[in-house]
Amino acid sequence: FPAQPEWNPSIVSIVAEGPLQAGTRITFVGPRNDKGATMRFRPTVLAAAPARELRWLGRLGLPRVFDGEHVFHLEPLPDGGTRFVQEEHFRGVLVPFLRRMLERDTRAGFVAMNDALAARAEERARTAAA
Repeated sequence: FPAQPEWNPSIVSIVAEGPLQAGTRITFVGPRNDKGATMRFRPTVLAAAPARELRWLGRLGLPRVFDGEHVFHLEPLPDGGTRFVQEEHFRGVLVPFLRRMLERDTRAGFVAMNDALAARAEERARTAAA
């Protein structure tokens, strides 16, 4: 988590409030919008398997109002590489009202993070090969 703000445009800061395991809270500060404001939330880790999966659940207020379950999967490939899969599953009564924003802004943030992660991995591979 400490290095994420160095390369991840979607994260201003992210800190686990204890060992990275089910039940741990994370304090996440997201990217600044065009007015300089950030999004802050404190999801709870649902699963943390090193080099395999990280899953958390964030909520806006009460359960089923607006819940977002975020998942990162690392899948080993036969050629020795790794496939990175990022997913977010939204549910709750506010989701239909926020769908346009989720599809536009949230998706753009995920794409930006994926692109930055790919660039970081490729740079590290070039450095290791040199």
